[in-house]
Amino acid sequence: MKEHRLVTPRQEALAERSLFAAVLTLKNIDECKSFFRDLCTPAELQALADRWAVVGLLQDGVPYREIHRQTGVSVTTIGRVARYLTNGNGGYSLAAERLKEPRVG
Repeated sequence: MKEHRLVTPRQEALAERSLFAAVLTLKNIDECKSFFRDLCTPAELQALADRWAVVGLLQDGVPYREIHRQTGVSVTTIGRVARYLTNGNGGYSLAAERLKEPRVG
């Protein structure tokens, strides 16, 4: 169980915004790798990478059980990713679409 923190919703929102602003300062994959390896435990980073791998497979129409077989990600997590892919904030789809766009320059 998470320890109770004495942080107001406003403080939490500002901390989250600061984190996102920090991510936006990173200029390439190596910088992102360094940042996320400092920020996350190996297990947290693996969980994030697993979820991201599931996004592409879901978009390709791969069935949940096959995704589980290929990745080892639980069917529960696959379902959660699928839910957010269709009913979330649009972040998965936005990032996936931008990765498909040809780079200029």
